[in-house]
Amino acid sequence: MPIVDSAIYVRGERIASPEDFDSTVEHLRKHQGTCWLGMYRPTVEELGAAAREFGLHELAVEDTLEAHQRAKMDSYGDHTLLVLRPARYLDDVEKVEFGELHVYTGPDFVITVRRAEAPDLARVRRRMEDNPQLLAMGTVAIQYAIIDHVVDEYEPVADGLENDIEEIEVDLFAGRFGVSRRIYELYREVSEFQKAVAPLAGVVDGLRGRIAADSEDDDAAPLELDRYLADVEDHLERLYERIASMRNLLTNALSLSSTLSSQAAAQASVEQNEQMKKISAWAAIIFAPSLVGAIYGMNFEYMPELEWRFGYYGALGLMAAVAVGLWAVFRHNKWL
Repeated sequence: MPIVDSAIYVRGERIASPEDFDSTVEHLRKHQGTCWLGMYRPTVEELGAAAREFGLHELAVEDTLEAHQRAKMDSYGDHTLLVLRPARYLDDVEKVEFGELHVYTGPDFVITVRRAEAPDLARVRRRMEDNPQLLAMGTVAIQYAIIDHVVDEYEPVADGLENDIEEIEVDLFAGRFGVSRRIYELYREVSEFQKAVAPLAGVVDGLRGRIAADSEDDDAAPLELDRYLADVEDHLERLYERIASMRNLLTNALSLSSTLSSQAAAQASVEQNEQMKKISAWAAIIFAPSLVGAIYGMNFEYMPELEWRFGYYGALGLMAAVAVGLWAVFRHNKWL
């Protein structure tokens, strides 16, 4: 069922809950109130029916059907399309899951279309219905409430990402350098997060401009709504600063990881060279006596000292002298 909830509000109070598009339009015309229609994963036909009933522009509908839109607000004469990128942090896999929410807003209707579990628009609806004065301010008030809820849900995402960055810093300074892939993955998530957040400042500023243009100087309701939007704008500014800080930290972490990995590789190479020096030195020391023994083991008839009574001891002494001499040389050169 594509329609999750449908309601007609008059002066902030819910007076009807139609079950289909035709009934919704009928009640809206009858009561001259405000309609809030929530849809979840509608088909092309179902969204087309809503578009015909409420006069939605074909380009706006096309954006919703194609999905994968950036956060934005487009105006189509008497109605607008607001695209939001809600997000939630999944603790079990330490990943950020992004969704997409499309909000059509006209003078007397709001249609929300979502294809993911987030955000929980039922909470937004309950909050608004518990505050009839805010709901009575019109469809811009509903836009505000949806944006405010999405921005509030960004805070746990930022907390989760910052915690992941702290874990990476601990790994780096503990000498575990094989985290470059994780740093890169986090950087991509933070960049995607930034793309979701950055356009909202312009969206909120545009809403505030519309309120200022449409309201009278002594109209208290739009003035109060402008205060709410100013608070959202403040939250967005602080959130954007946190994201910028995370990007800088990850950039530095990636650079540090590369530097430490290079240093570790260089140190390993130095240690390997030292080991090769020792192996070569001992091989030379062992080779010298072997060479003497090999020469005297060839059994030629005419060789020096073969008839000498102390030739055997002389050969051993020569072997020892050469070995000790090589050991002293290598020791002096710090090969051993």
